[in-house]
Amino acid sequence: MDKRIAEADDMKNPKALVVTGFGINCEEETAAAFRFAGAEAEIVFLNKIFCGDINIHQYDILAIPGGFSFGDDLGSGKVLANKIRYKKLPGGTTLLEELKIFLKEGKIIIGICNGFQVLVRLGFLPNTEGTFSQEATLAHNEGGRFINDWCGLIVNNGATPFLKGMQNIELPIRHGEGRLIIKDEIVRKKILEQQLHCLLYEKNPNGSDLDCAGLTDPSFQVFGLMPHPEAFLIPQNHPAWGSGEHTQTGLQIFKNIVNSIIMRKEKQT
Repeated sequence: MDKRIAEADDMKNPKALVVTGFGINCEEETAAAFRFAGAEAEIVFLNKIFCGDINIHQYDILAIPGGFSFGDDLGSGKVLANKIRYKKLPGGTTLLEELKIFLKEGKIIIGICNGFQVLVRLGFLPNTEGTFSQEATLAHNEGGRFINDWCGLIVNNGATPFLKGMQNIELPIRHGEGRLIIKDEIVRKKILEQQLHCLLYEKNPNGSDLDCAGLTDPSFQVFGLMPHPEAFLIPQNHPAWGSGEHTQTGLQIFKNIVNSIIMRKEKQT
């Protein structure tokens, strides 16, 4: 195959790595979302990364889907975050260190629900100082119960590539520990100044600080949210789809991610 054709095909089809294992259970829907959005998506068991069988740098996007990693026994996402932070890969680095390199290469990381909890505990979100130190946490919902419902969301920063061109949207939430707690007033101020709380609840269902349903980092390369955009890919996924009012779906988020990678690759050529 002509090298130019191969490079063009590569630009048209960003590669998404969707991790699974250890209790993650939304990998199929997340991979389908990226495929519908025009990416090549591969589902990979996390142990293949930890054992060195899979190199994350061969991909453009890394997604941590929702689920119940390690049963949420020590807090949602905490065990998986610690495994990513401390477990040595065959090359001597940790996955945390490799993810930092991944971002330096201009790539994108998304975490949904449990994946959002992992990214917050890793310090990837909101990461206002750029030091990857933990600046927030996710606690039990204020009402003390697991929530499985649809909720209205407000796009608070349409400048992020993840929410570009989007209006307010409804998405399902399915979590018991979705209450975002920000470390202190210094971090809160920086989040507000940079509008890193890019997605808000219309009616806060879990007591999250700043009504926050989703965060981005200052580089706009990391995005995490508690609602499930992969669970609303077509209008018929919505319980009231027959009304014709719910035409904007969560698929647009995945399209925005894929388009952002395509644009970056085009600039590099």
